[in-house]
Amino acid sequence: MRAGAKHRSRLWWAAGLLAGFMVVEALAAWATGSLALLSDAGHMFTDVLGIAMALAAITAAGRAATDSQRTFGLYRLEVLAALANAVLLTAVAGFVVVQAVRRFTDPPDVPAGAMLLVAAGGLIVNVIAFWLLREGAQESINVRGAYLEVLGDLLGSVGVILAAVIIGLTGWSYADPIVAVIVALLILPRTFALGRSAVRILVQAAPQHLDITRVRARLAAVPGVCDVHDLHVWTLTSGMDVASAHLSLQADAELGTVLSTARDALHDDFHIEHATLQVEPVGADGRCSPAGW
Repeated sequence: MRAGAKHRSRLWWAAGLLAGFMVVEALAAWATGSLALLSDAGHMFTDVLGIAMALAAITAAGRAATDSQRTFGLYRLEVLAALANAVLLTAVAGFVVVQAVRRFTDPPDVPAGAMLLVAAGGLIVNVIAFWLLREGAQESINVRGAYLEVLGDLLGSVGVILAAVIIGLTGWSYADPIVAVIVALLILPRTFALGRSAVRILVQAAPQHLDITRVRARLAAVPGVCDVHDLHVWTLTSGMDVASAHLSLQADAELGTVLSTARDALHDDFHIEHATLQVEPVGADGRCSPAGW
């Protein structure tokens, strides 16, 4: 089972909790006329949408495994969902900043009591969702996208609570836009990191944690191998690094032994479970020399 699929049930629980409270918060915003609560409900809506995209990608990837035309399945959908989440988070943060700047010129009156009560409920729901997704975020870039959505909303709930307390105690309405800008700035660095990770996978760059020079040297050290070329290592989806390489063999090399030793080396030393290795005999002159490409 791929990393994202392992945490499907937690994603469903998080989506259910957030969707339920989103409705409560939207109704409270309508009843009180609070723009802050309405904005927070909108942010929670992006959480639900982000998790829904993650679940859709996981489901599609799993079903595609039985399609003979999709030899690698649809695992990249998980990465695309993570990239979409990063774009969505950036858009939400930008919207918050724009609205906050507008409020500096004419800060609205906000009912601090209702704002505090609903924001506290939102914080509790977000903490539960955050806990549900935390483990999966370490393993799957797709779950990490949903996790960052929830983290952003959690920070938003804390900000709304802080603003409500300040407004309630001092009547200083500028607390609302100031806190909104701070929350947006806290969200953006994590969002950019998520987007960068997704793009690295989509352009098939080598995994950041792997030193390709070491991989090449390890394969070259396999008994019977005299040259390694056309080496490629990339990430298909979270937790699935793959590799392909051409190995030139010495004249007395045992083909089966070389292949099994090379695959074991990739698995044991670099955690690469899927490797396609092409072996090539020495030239007609019996010498082992690097390929000419």
